[in-house]
Amino acid sequence: MDRTGDRANQAVSKTVILWRPVGPAELALIEQSSMRAFPPRLPDQPIFYPVTTEDYAIKIARDWNVAASGSGFVTRFEVRQDFLDNYRVEEAGGRAHREYWIPAEDLDAFNAAIVGEIQVTRRFPE
Repeated sequence: MDRTGDRANQAVSKTVILWRPVGPAELALIEQSSMRAFPPRLPDQPIFYPVTTEDYAIKIARDWNVAASGSGFVTRFEVRQDFLDNYRVEEAGGRAHREYWIPAEDLDAFNAAIVGEIQVTRRFPE
């Protein structure tokens, strides 16, 4: 029995589904990357924080992004688990608000660990 297919499957990294609330300017930059990467952080943004649940991303996009810029979007994407293993999940004000804190200088490596395209799942206002 040939086992090469089994070894190839073992080499495929597991992924974690994450979400990121974004405003219209950040979404435009994601679109410029063909939906493959998040833009660099601004000087006053030392971390990139993808969140672990869609509900949390919806709350931020709807309540914060709309107020700040007139519209908000929820993005969904997959990241290799072996990359995320280097970071802790942080609680930002409670168990329902969990996110990864990726230092801005690690964003290129984070983007390289994204598997597939970044998808927009929700738009606010609806």
